[in-house]
Parts: sequence; structure tokens; C-alpha cells
Amino acid sequence: MPLNTLRRRLLLGAVAALPAAALAAPARTRRRNAAPENARYADHPEAMAFADAVAAAHGLDAARLRQQLGQAQRIETVRRLVMPPPAGVAKNWAAYRSRFVEIPRVQAGLAFWRAHEAWLQRAEERWGVPPEIVVGIVGVETYYGRVMGNYRVVDALATLAFDFPPGRRDRSAFFRSELEELFVLADREGSDPLAVKGSYAGAMGLPQFMPSSVNRYAVDFDGDGHIDLHGNGADVVGSVAHYLAAFGWQRDMPTHYGVAVPVDSRDRAALLAPDILPSFTAAQFAERGARLDTAGQTHDGPLALVELQNGDLAPSYVAGTQNFYTVTRYNWSSYYAMAVIDLGAALKRGL
Repeated sequence: MPLNTLRRRLLLGAVAALPAAALAAPARTRRRNAAPENARYADHPEAMAFADAVAAAHGLDAARLRQQLGQAQRIETVRRLVMPPPAGVAKNWAAYRSRFVEIPRVQAGLAFWRAHEAWLQRAEERWGVPPEIVVGIVGVETYYGRVMGNYRVVDALATLAFDFPPGRRDRSAFFRSELEELFVLADREGSDPLAVKGSYAGAMGLPQFMPSSVNRYAVDFDGDGHIDLHGNGADVVGSVAHYLAAFGWQRDMPTHYGVAVPVDSRDRAALLAPDILPSFTAAQFAERGARLDTAGQTHDGPLALVELQNGDLAPSYVAGTQNFYTVTRYNWSSYYAMAVIDLGAALKRGL
């Protein structure tokens, strides 16, 4: 599952198979045992117990796993970056969009599209995901490989697994699961888990998949015997399309329709209540005073009224379909999904 930043759509690994003591020590214990910046986890009792548990669960060499995890370092920057943004920062869709739908990124996206056109066509034939959505995701995630992250993934995941910062909901169990998945992935691929670079949250490659998403959804699309999301465009394209298909992408369905929101604030609030989850028919939109565009009026399936705030200006609205919701499974944000869709549309126009 891609990043996201922290992929909300990502599934936990085989956490239940591991001893509770190795997975979820009390927060006060984690803080007491917290290592200083750049300290290695070889001297961290919980980390070493975790290594033994993972090795036992997957038939891996425990001594080797201890040695690998023991070289991971605690990174204070990672702990800082995982914290939520300051309260009171107004959302601004226009400003957010401008970061991604820009001439240099569109040019880079067109180059990526042309270089991998055959694989994009093959992915669409197999999974029904249009090229512009796949290329839009890669563009928003990593600027087509220009910004994939320079943290060692093992450092990022170990830091968040064993020294998750206080002050927000504790997600250390999630990151322990992802760390487990990283070692499983490295064993399967015969790669060095210490060599993999990625984001501060542990996401990897051009599509920014978390280790669990690599293990579940990444595909060897060109059949060369390995999955490479850092340098193999075929695998990147196939993996993104497969991921979206697995989360419900519907072939030939639009992502959204134009809509004029109800004048009555109560009707508007009722339609906004489910957030991005498609919950209303086109007829129910009309009953609440929402006016869909011509194509939207004949849509067969549930819709969501999606609000995109514009700072002090009036919000923007779209009626999101199941496919809009599917894009948010890559990153649980309507702003992210709309940026992917708009970048993809700009790329399609530019061909």
C-alpha cells in the first residue's frame, strides 16, 4: 500500500501470530527504553524479542534477523515527521492541486507514459484501470521516481515500531507488522533489508508501497522473476493497477461528476455526513436538492458528496463514485484522489 502518506488502506501483517510481549509493550515501557538518536536496536530488548518471534513465525534464521534488525538506527526526524500537522491549518484545495498539476510534472508524466505505454495498455486490458490514473498516482507519489525517500526503510520502521512518539494515536503495532513484512519480503526476494531506501514512514519505490502492500499486491508484470518497484516500470504499472483493482476499481466507471450542492444547509450536511463513502443514489441527491450534471443523473450506483475546502474561499464539490473512493484507498484523502485525477486528466490531454 503505497504511502502515503501512512497508508490507511494498508492491511496489518501476521501480527496475531507473534507473542504479545513482542508486539505491544505498554507505552511507558517504550518511552523508558527509548534509545538516543542514531542508537542501534541491537541493545533494545523488545526489538530482539521481536526478531526472534518473526524468525519463528516465518522459519527465518533468528541470528541473521537479530543481526539485521540490530543494525537499524533510531531516527529522530522520522519521529517528528510522523506527527500530525499543527492544528488550525486551513485546507486549501487550489493550493494543494497546484503542487501536483504543474508543467514540469506533467512533462515528466508524459515521458513516463510514453516509455511505458505498452505496459499501461496491458494493465488496462487486465484490470480495467486507465493509464491516466496509474500515471497520475506515480506522479503524485514520487514525481516519477524523483522523490522516493532517502531513509533506510529498516531504520524508519524500527523507529516507529519501538520508539513511536507520544502525542498522537499509537501506531507502533502497525509499524511492527510492516517491519515483519519487510523481512519476509527480503527473504523471498533474496535482497538485503538494510539496503532498501524509502520514505520516513517506510514506503518504497515509485508507487510508495508499504512492505505489506508489496507482499500482497505488487506483481512481476514483465515476468523476469523479480518484483522491482524502484527501477522496473512494468512492475510499477502492473502493481499500481492491481492494487486499485483489488480495492474495487470498476472498469469504465467515471471517478466523479459535477454537482451543484443543495442551498439548504441541512440537506448539504446530510449528504456530507458519510464523507467520501459513496452512500446515495442519483435520485437521493436530487431529493436533497443537489443537482448532478447530465452524466451524473444517469449514474447507476452510489455517490458521495465530496467537499474540497479552499481556505477562506468557497469550497469546491464533486460527486464521487466507487472509483473515486477506490483512489482514496491508496491514500485516504479526497484532496489526494482529486490531485491524482486532475494530473491524469492533464496528462491525457497532453498526449
